[in-house]
Amino acid sequence: MESYVRCTRCDRYICPACMREAAVGHQCVECVKEGARSVRQTRTAFGGRISTVPVVTYVLIALNVLAYLGELVRPAIVDRFEMLGAGLTGPDGGHYLWQAQHSAGFRPEGVVDGEWYRMLTSAFLHLPPTEGTFGILHIVMNMVSLWNLGRVVEAQLGRVRYVALYLLSALGGSVLVLLIAPDQPTLGASGAIFGLGAAYYVMARRLGADMNAVNRFMAGLLLWLLISAGLTSWQGHLGGLLAGGVVTLAYAYAPRDSRRALVQGAVCAGLLVLLVVLAVGKASALRNGAG
Repeated sequence: MESYVRCTRCDRYICPACMREAAVGHQCVECVKEGARSVRQTRTAFGGRISTVPVVTYVLIALNVLAYLGELVRPAIVDRFEMLGAGLTGPDGGHYLWQAQHSAGFRPEGVVDGEWYRMLTSAFLHLPPTEGTFGILHIVMNMVSLWNLGRVVEAQLGRVRYVALYLLSALGGSVLVLLIAPDQPTLGASGAIFGLGAAYYVMARRLGADMNAVNRFMAGLLLWLLISAGLTSWQGHLGGLLAGGVVTLAYAYAPRDSRRALVQGAVCAGLLVLLVVLAVGKASALRNGAG
């Protein structure tokens, strides 16, 4: 079929069946595809890719719920994967307080015995229905908080930055537990969620949002931090809050140019290194009886 229409980009003739209407004139299929590749993707104020569906938040909630169902079916999962810095398993299978010098019938358990995975797996476990002060409310309250905060934070940060924030906050909570209360078993997503709370506050200030509602939210969060000192692991909450604050400050105040992703990544990597060094140093001190 003869054509007299030229592509406005490459100036080649286009057959009538293949030409695509453009803002001015028509383009061929190849130029339309090339143009789509060269269009700069819209980013959030913090450098993340814009996404309308909070996929990561959905996945995190699903992982927590699946882990909880696993606990109900096999309660031993809690002892195996909760956060524990240092403890002893006795000849009778019972759990005892850590002592660097222990009898031959006892064996170490926890991070001090190389079980480093506990520092993250504990963030996906929650109290069984009949245990602790809250029972099943433990996971219910945490998942409601994760749903309310996670959707907002994920939309602002993008998925990759959001995952880094969540995991570093969870790790920060576990590290502070290890440093201050290594013989205290802890579990729950609270440390990571406190990190999301810190992110929510930092982002709101950076974006110039109305801080009245934000300040009320943070006042409630900090009040719960104080109350939790007597009911739950305040160390995990505070560690998550601090780690989340550091990460989000880097996200919010990195230069808005080509260096932004590099600066944000460097701060996250630096925080990870610091947390690892602190954890390794504490575990070593515990093994040597100096912890």
